Amino acid sequence: MVVVASPNSMIGEKILPIDLPMIDLSAERSMVMKRIVKACEEYGFFNVINHGVPYDIISKMEEVGFDFFAKPMEQKKLVALDKPFGYGCKNIGFNGDMGEVEYLLLNANVPSIPNDSSNFSSIVRAYTEAVKELACEILVLMAEGLGVPNTSIFTTFITQLDNDSILRFNHYPPKNSKDRDNSHSYNVAFGEHSDPQILTILRSNAVPGLQISLQHGVWNPVVPDPSAFCVNVGDLLQVMTNGRFVSVRHRAVTNSYKCRMSVAYFVAPPLDACIVAPSVMVTPNRPSLLFKPFTWEEYKKVTYSLRLGDTRIHLFRNCTQLE
Repeated sequence: MVVVASPNSMIGEKILPIDLPMIDLSAERSMVMKRIVKACEEYGFFNVINHGVPYDIISKMEEVGFDFFAKPMEQKKLVALDKPFGYGCKNIGFNGDMGEVEYLLLNANVPSIPNDSSNFSSIVRAYTEAVKELACEILVLMAEGLGVPNTSIFTTFITQLDNDSILRFNHYPPKNSKDRDNSHSYNVAFGEHSDPQILTILRSNAVPGLQISLQHGVWNPVVPDPSAFCVNVGDLLQVMTNGRFVSVRHRAVTNSYKCRMSVAYFVAPPLDACIVAPSVMVTPNRPSLLFKPFTWEEYKKVTYSLRLGDTRIHLFRNCTQLE
């Protein structure tokens, strides 16, 4: 993952708004598969509508999330779970990275907090179960679109009880008052990074902040859509598709007068899962495996040992690959 040192817009950066592919999951199946594969190859990100997650589940989750972050700091700090889970503020990861963010990190298999008097745990559990079903549906569509004979090859990882998936609430403050006279300025709230897991299902309120980088030095702000989930490819999925899908770097900035809250479901396999592309991913265009096999535990250790923005996947590249 990558940290951006300066809090304000960087000299030489280009900011070019982008419209991510919008995919209607209720459309004809073969068309949906093709559009998902194309989006993963070209953008690494896409939006989905008609996703099947009930609106009341989403709205309740957002309500308890905002209620949690509105609590006094002393109360939020009491949510101290087994590391790395629990409440945090400013600190990102374990290596000194900082950001304009406070967060709540939960085990997606048991998304609960202690001393819960607001039904937070039951509401978030219902949300997580619904989003997990959505993730499984999308992963099956990806496998079918890629022509993988075993269409459950990706979903198997998250249907196992010991999967390592996590749920993360990020709460970003509005732009600082001293910056409000400059509509072109922003503060980097969560530095440049790629997601190390398989897939991310992201929900945010209708406040801009997400930016992706499809080419070096260019940042593309993503307009949020309250009716959609934003989906992005993680590092592991890039490996399992032998580089056909791209895990794109992204960041979050504060550039609004309103608070932004995002909720990310990170799809991760069990720690001992072997990450390798299936043989069908070796094609004339990719005549060898781009990455040597590794376990999620090995890759996770690398991820946690580096700062945001440091490259990681290249450490697992197959030295015998064709250039």
